[in-house]
Amino acid sequence: IGDQSTVTVHVRRLREKVERDPTNPERLLTVWGVGYRWEAAS
Repeated sequence: IGDQSTVTVHVRRLREKVERDPTNPERLLTVWGVGYRWEAAS
């Protein structure tokens, strides 16, 4: 099925590409206990 750290690494790399500040994401958000959510630009 895969390793959880693999998902974490991919999400981090995506954030580095799409976020202005990857350490404070506004687009690719973590929803604890569920997964991730893409917040579209307004």
